[in-house]
Amino acid sequence: MGVVTSMAVHGHAVDMNLLADSILNLQLATGEIPWHKGGKTDPWDHVEAAMGLSIAGSMDEAKKAYEWMADFQNDDGSWYSAYKNGEPEDRTKESNMSSYIAVGVFHHYMITRDKQFLRSMWATVNRGIDFSLGMQTPSGEIYWARNPEDQIDTMALLTGSSSIFLSIRCALAIAYILGKSRPQWEKAMVRLRDAIRFRPHLFNCEKARYSMDWYYPVLSGAMTGLQAIKRIEKSWDTFAVEGLGIRCVSDRPWVTMAETSELTLALAGMGKRDLAAHVFSWISDKRFEDGTYWCGVTFPDGVIWPEDKITWTNAVVMMAHDALMGITAGSNIFSHSFWESTAISQRHRSLFMGESLRIESSDHTAEMRG
Repeated sequence: MGVVTSMAVHGHAVDMNLLADSILNLQLATGEIPWHKGGKTDPWDHVEAAMGLSIAGSMDEAKKAYEWMADFQNDDGSWYSAYKNGEPEDRTKESNMSSYIAVGVFHHYMITRDKQFLRSMWATVNRGIDFSLGMQTPSGEIYWARNPEDQIDTMALLTGSSSIFLSIRCALAIAYILGKSRPQWEKAMVRLRDAIRFRPHLFNCEKARYSMDWYYPVLSGAMTGLQAIKRIEKSWDTFAVEGLGIRCVSDRPWVTMAETSELTLALAGMGKRDLAAHVFSWISDKRFEDGTYWCGVTFPDGVIWPEDKITWTNAVVMMAHDALMGITAGSNIFSHSFWESTAISQRHRSLFMGESLRIESSDHTAEMRG
């Protein structure tokens, strides 16, 4: 079906301050941001929630969330998969959770232009990326985790590897701004990109029933252009429920606000903003009485499940709204055109053509848009 076409923009008012307050009300004094009241904290969703705080202008609280990450990073550069009040609950070390810090840190910098913040977080980002790339295979994919016994689980996940692609890209942007050289990251990112684009057999095919495996290669920017369009069109009818949202799993009658917002981000990143706004409008009425968003709802019976008010769900709604409205400079972080026009991408192209590119600049815009 020719789904990626121009469509009328549908209005969807989002109260950013209200959603930020819902996150702030759950943030602990240490900076930790759990999923919900009494819930666990995982490093990936903790960063996602911090990004929501940055969008809303809660800069001190966002920085505190990133400082929590720095404080709780393991010596090998990883984080555990789950914490509760600072205590590890699951000692698995996931590669995508350990690299995502780079996305949050660069996003915060895009909004604040605070280079000192980048400097303060550099060692944390550096170790996190190195940990994740320590699980990359010669064919480019990245294994998903080390188990609590510190043994690598030799399974690669497409969603996780796609997330790591964006993490490496953001880490390279940070390195570039700080005058650091990481050619090994550049080569690893290209190998990973090629695995995602051209070697789907390297990834666990059982996860293809999850919508994230469908759109994450596009959301991350690993797939762009015609390849991205074809990928979105191919599985649209499998996951998109018109007027309701995006299924989490293809064979379950359950749509979630996070998946719907992430697809919005992927479509906006491709430049399909009208369609992105149309999809985003599907969740405009799926809120609690206090204005925060449901995690998910079943259909056709309309059961809200779970009933918890999830911090990262509200954060990704904020990110989707920002991507559509351009409220902050961070709205470009998933934009394919932004990344394709940056000095970093130009350097990647020149590196692998055997050329060198000399870029001189003093401010952020010139640094990233050589």
